[in-house]
Amino acid sequence: MAETQLALDAAGVHGYLNEIWPEALGAWTIDELTASTARLRQRTLDTNLRPGGTVSGPTLMALADSAAYVLVLGLLGRASLAVTSSLHIDFLRRPVPGELIAEATVLKRGRSLITMHVLLFNALPTDPAVDGAEGGFPAFDRSKPVASVSTSYSLALV
Repeated sequence: MAETQLALDAAGVHGYLNEIWPEALGAWTIDELTASTARLRQRTLDTNLRPGGTVSGPTLMALADSAAYVLVLGLLGRASLAVTSSLHIDFLRRPVPGELIAEATVLKRGRSLITMHVLLFNALPTDPAVDGAEGGFPAFDRSKPVASVSTSYSLALV
């Protein structure tokens, strides 16, 4: 069986989004994009918090959906009409302000639907003076996701 190739790499997806939907950019960055996984990172702002200092559910859902869309665009290329057909989120732990990581993985790719799983994590605090963390992937505890998302994208319009 042939290995799936990316139609667009991370820079290509970023450039395409800049053309069709520049408002989507800026909230998050693409850390990694492969034929089966997309990893995005987002620093939370005060506007992403609900009372009590918890990261809001809509912020988590938007990041998860963005990670899925980046993965779909990576696989299909310039497919602006691929749309979310379902998104279910389970909140597992209290997400705290700071940096969030979303990791989307393809579960099944069909002719008219791509089904994905997205896990969301809080990045671990880093000390750049000690870790030299500037510019690298933030560390996160894979055993402690803050949310689990099942999502699918309809490809019927593509």
